[in-house]
Amino acid sequence: MKNQTMITDFILLGLSSDPQIQMILFVLFLIIYATTLLGNSAIILVIRAEPVLHTPMSFFLSHLALVDIFYSTVTVPKMLENFTKRQTRISYLGCISQIFFFIHFACTEFFLLSAMAYDRYAAICDPLHYSTTMKKQMCRQLVGGAWISGFLDALINTLPLLDLTFCGRNTISHYTCELPAVLSLSCGETFTNQKLIFASIFFFGLTPFIMTLVSYIYIISTILKIPSLKGRSKAFSTCSSHLIVVCLLYLSAFFRYMKPSSKSLTDLDRVISIQYLILTPVLNPIIYSLRNKEIKTLLWKGFKKYM
Repeated sequence: MKNQTMITDFILLGLSSDPQIQMILFVLFLIIYATTLLGNSAIILVIRAEPVLHTPMSFFLSHLALVDIFYSTVTVPKMLENFTKRQTRISYLGCISQIFFFIHFACTEFFLLSAMAYDRYAAICDPLHYSTTMKKQMCRQLVGGAWISGFLDALINTLPLLDLTFCGRNTISHYTCELPAVLSLSCGETFTNQKLIFASIFFFGLTPFIMTLVSYIYIISTILKIPSLKGRSKAFSTCSSHLIVVCLLYLSAFFRYMKPSSKSLTDLDRVISIQYLILTPVLNPIIYSLRNKEIKTLLWKGFKKYM
């Protein structure tokens, strides 16, 4: 059966079959991808070059920017290539690799965001012990744990894909190889894969979410106890950018993966996936630079210096 149904590639239907719309989308997503690379690279360079930014939060932010570069590169270049072709194909191994790295970087980002939430908790709820709590070793362990968790999550969900049987159907109604879309093409038993998805969502998705939620419950509780309005506003401003990023990512990702499974993707599914696959990596540096006066000032100085 496996020999008769061996698939060497998949066809991606993309976002539109209209050549004019495809050209518009090509230009739009090319600009978004270029902005993602420039914005996140600028944040990494500024943080590493300026001693004033050598803080735990900036350390986490530099890794988040690096993850966003990789995260966007997994999907967007192939999508841009497909916009220029009549028939958009991706090899079987290329599809599996895309799924692996997407899960890897997405999970790493979730745990990095939870580490950043813990940093804000330590800074706001226990400021006197902040320097001893968030030591360099502690920050490195949190970041290392985020990268390792992402790798394990990707491995757990990707390896079982290699044993699936595909009975001739190789058309994915999506612009990328996303795990639920590929599973829907299999004519074999995918119950184990579905169980692994929900198990990984529970452990690798809900765990960092709960850690982030608990941190913010303590943060908000502490902020509300500050007597002055100016003090509450100043405390909240230190974590507002992180809270915005967390809400954007979790709401879109949970909507996509926690809803009942379906054999076909809806237009709403594709729109939601654009949010967490393409827009989140470009929005993160914009949100953090706009909300962080030090980063915004240093980025502006660097821009004027080289222009």
